[in-house]
Amino acid sequence: MKANANQIRAAIDATSADIRLFLLHGPDEAGAQELAARVARKMGPEAERVDIEPSTLKSNPGRLADEAASLSLFGGARHIRISGAGEESLEALTLLLDMERTGNPVVAIAPSLKGTAKVVKLAQASPYAMAFACYVPEGAEADKLVSTIAREFGMRTTGDTATRLAAASGNDRAVMTRELEKLALYLDAAPDRPREIDDAALDAIGADLGETEISRVIDAAIDGRPDIVGAELARLDEAGVSPIPILRQLARRLMTLAELRAQVDAGAGVAQVTDGVFFREKAITARALRHWRSDKLAGAIDRIRQAERGMMGAATAGSVLAHTAIVAIGRMAARQR
Repeated sequence: MKANANQIRAAIDATSADIRLFLLHGPDEAGAQELAARVARKMGPEAERVDIEPSTLKSNPGRLADEAASLSLFGGARHIRISGAGEESLEALTLLLDMERTGNPVVAIAPSLKGTAKVVKLAQASPYAMAFACYVPEGAEADKLVSTIAREFGMRTTGDTATRLAAASGNDRAVMTRELEKLALYLDAAPDRPREIDDAALDAIGADLGETEISRVIDAAIDGRPDIVGAELARLDEAGVSPIPILRQLARRLMTLAELRAQVDAGAGVAQVTDGVFFREKAITARALRHWRSDKLAGAIDRIRQAERGMMGAATAGSVLAHTAIVAIGRMAARQR
């Protein structure tokens, strides 16, 4: 079935055996990752997580159904995650949904799939699946999301605190959740101990991601200035800024560029397609559209997503993966200039 935000959260929290597939599609990969993490939290800290690559499902589509029906090695809870799912997973997901019963929920994160994709249509048509379109929240929607997550931690936003939190988190759901977790600890808040978030609490512990500094890194990468990228990343690393928000904001900028580039390829002028771009980003976006090619943008987006997925794994190179990918984007842009 096709789900809205309230329905998908309620279904995850209910952990009903009737829903065996959560398909999280659309460009907001950060939002999808947060919902996937919600599934993991609901399953419990001792639950076994099985990660399956889309390429594995393409060559062995029956693997997913087998894993969904298998018992955990130690007899506990178990869940399955597919990151970067696409149309190659169609047969595997069809076999999963056609099974008589399964015991382990599957979360498929599919940032490249649109609502018209066959995989999305499959999930929407099945009573055993929920398909949720993840889009980056903006404006009032972002403020509402902050307030919704805050309520789950037993807190209520006041004044413009929701707007402040959304802006400081770059409208990133995962970062919002992390900051609200910190606020809940600071305020000793819980559903049975409700607290209000005021400006004093935000000043004491609120998000401070160095938004201007992050923007400088992203601008330098898109504009083809890898030397500046390296220097800015070193400064942010010294300040303790996580590379995850940088990767996600860079991915969003690249996706916007890809959409505008497609319009230019179709015959529109650069000035025309950048008319609605935020004024601070208009000049650099116009420059980027004159040298970035569509195929290179697709490759850049894929590289950033791979870096983020790599950081989420166990025993990885951590921030080195992110920094390498971001510098590589800057070099890619420089070669096209």
